[in-house]
Amino acid sequence: MNPAGASRQQEILRYRRSSSSQRRDRLASEEPLEIRLLTGPQGKPESRSLTITMRTPGQDYELAAGLLYAENLINSRDDIVKMTYCVGENKLEQTYNVLQVRLRPGLSIDWDKLNRHGVTTASCGLCGKVQIEQIQQDLHPDFGPDSPQLEPEMLCELPERMRPQQQLFSRTGGVHASALFDLSGQCLAVCEDVGRHNALDKLIGSQLLAGRQPLLNKILLVSGRASFELVQKSLRSSIPVILAVGAPSTMAVDLARAYGQTLIGFLHQEGFNVYSGEQRLLPWKQV
Repeated sequence: MNPAGASRQQEILRYRRSSSSQRRDRLASEEPLEIRLLTGPQGKPESRSLTITMRTPGQDYELAAGLLYAENLINSRDDIVKMTYCVGENKLEQTYNVLQVRLRPGLSIDWDKLNRHGVTTASCGLCGKVQIEQIQQDLHPDFGPDSPQLEPEMLCELPERMRPQQQLFSRTGGVHASALFDLSGQCLAVCEDVGRHNALDKLIGSQLLAGRQPLLNKILLVSGRASFELVQKSLRSSIPVILAVGAPSTMAVDLARAYGQTLIGFLHQEGFNVYSGEQRLLPWKQV
């Protein structure tokens, strides 16, 4: 079986005030992905399931790497020996929905800290955590308290610069995006997924596998709201600035303020709201 695509066509009934008609619509794909970790010495490895997440197929290696990095299980791409798809319960059928990650021998995993239950849905990166203290990671972002300095006019242009890269969204209207920019406003990478946290994990993982962590002096833009887990993942990558098209949550604001990160919401062409880290913003240019 070939891997599932990022989207598929579906027969639907289209209703309008004056008529109704059959047509084909394109939907964003959502498939389960089980991530298994292979740890221990070469001769006696131990395989254990880390999580099952609902995701859009594609960039699964990046998703797994980004999740492991965000969960503080690995610190560099060298901690990953290899990643391979493996068959699920039906040994005769390859669904590309089970991914095994072989970690560096000698790397210690605190399984009790990572104890989860159930399925991680596409909408929540923290669902399944057993105790609230398990989500409070020991974060050590490397960015300075006042840098980088940012022009507000440039920040307002970033959603328009991200939009042409949202190819799956343009076809389906059903996915989130996370984009990485440099300080000049150049778009460096965009990742999409039905899950907000998955899109960011894919983005972080792509940079990790390319040897570009931490992400100092970079700007993160997310297409929806800014939740606690998105701020947490960005801090793990030492991203000093996170922008959101929508609103932040209370826990997201508290976490950003605790680490001096710049958190901006309701970003559009005419302006934005600043919830944390206003010291990095330069004055508006006089017209």
